[in-house]
Amino acid sequence: MLLTNKHLEGIESGKIKFAFRKWKKPTVKAGGRLRTHVGVLAIHAVDQISEKEITDRDAKLAGYESRSELMQELKQRGGQLYRIKLSLAGPDERIALRNKHEVTDDEWSELRRKLDRLDAHGVHGPWVVQFLSVVSANPGILAAILARSLGLQLKWFKDHMRKLKELGLTESLEIGYRISPRGETVLKRLKAQK
Repeated sequence: MLLTNKHLEGIESGKIKFAFRKWKKPTVKAGGRLRTHVGVLAIHAVDQISEKEITDRDAKLAGYESRSELMQELKQRGGQLYRIKLSLAGPDERIALRNKHEVTDDEWSELRRKLDRLDAHGVHGPWVVQFLSVVSANPGILAAILARSLGLQLKWFKDHMRKLKELGLTESLEIGYRISPRGETVLKRLKAQK
């Protein structure tokens, strides 16, 4: 579920508590979490509603000046109407993780297990060191260029980069990626063990 910077800032400040979407099928569910650049959002409820149920107050709590402004935007989309209740749950834990230079022996053991599992399930063979090395040497380069340089399809490349990002080893930039301080530490240890 995409949210504009204006809406994310409103959620962060507590002024925005709802989002409205038209979907064939919801892309979020109650109890779920959504990572954004302002932090992790908690999804409290996803309710299928009719347009008649939307009030001016609801529209304002979704970041719109009026119900009519919200309805004008929704009119441009097809699908069933949903009201999503959300709030800021806290900071994205990956930020603190990726800024950690130190990796304890216990952390390393668990992380190494996860990375070995990723390598073992790579359709093109082991890929973790290769990806971390490419990103380390090419920060801020378009994902399409990095994927092409490795002879990979863009979707496959991005899907696998997300796995490294989840572990705090890389981070997305406005264009491309960069390796995190934790990622640099991990890359050095992986190379040293080869």
